[in-house]
Amino acid sequence: MTGEEAIKILDILENTYPQAKCGLNFGTPFQLLVATMLSAQSTDKTVNRITEGLFERYPDPDSFLRLTQEQLEQEIKEIGLYHNKAKNILAMCRELKERFSGQVPSTLEELMSLPGVGRKTANVVLSNAFRIPALAVDTHVFRVSNRIGLAHSRRVDETESQLTSLIPRERWIKAHHLLIWHGRLTCTARKPRCDICSIAPYCEFYKKNIE
Repeated sequence: MTGEEAIKILDILENTYPQAKCGLNFGTPFQLLVATMLSAQSTDKTVNRITEGLFERYPDPDSFLRLTQEQLEQEIKEIGLYHNKAKNILAMCRELKERFSGQVPSTLEELMSLPGVGRKTANVVLSNAFRIPALAVDTHVFRVSNRIGLAHSRRVDETESQLTSLIPRERWIKAHHLLIWHGRLTCTARKPRCDICSIAPYCEFYKKNIE
């Protein structure tokens, strides 16, 4: 796929999903970091329901560190993998206090040095909390971009590299949200809704299946 075709796809998706934005509710970079860590193998809806009260009671690293791991587990037990998530969040809070004066760092390398923070989570925080161009590849972005032909890889890191090479840097943040919304509402995992897809004429999967 050419860069011109990629831009056309993004233009169409912007018209299709003008409301596309981060699905997690947060007030600070720290809260987005916690919410993103909680969102692994869970839905934004579930995470937002949990964090609404959680962030009121514990808005920052200091307040989180007043909790034991067992107490935090009880706060987030509706979310999958809550045991490991509680452990990682508290370890992350300690690192923030010890190494970054309680502030969430704004570089990929520093974010990824925190316990429980991988590349996807770091990119989500960079792009949504700090507005630093980054393109996080979650399950929707990975599936949709490889299905329609924006990328051709079975690896997440290669998919990110291909996307950032093809898509203009100033559109990385919005592209992430557009691909997520398209994956949730139209280009679904089990049965993509090709009959209503606004970018079907540009999609490799669609063109292959109508031949």
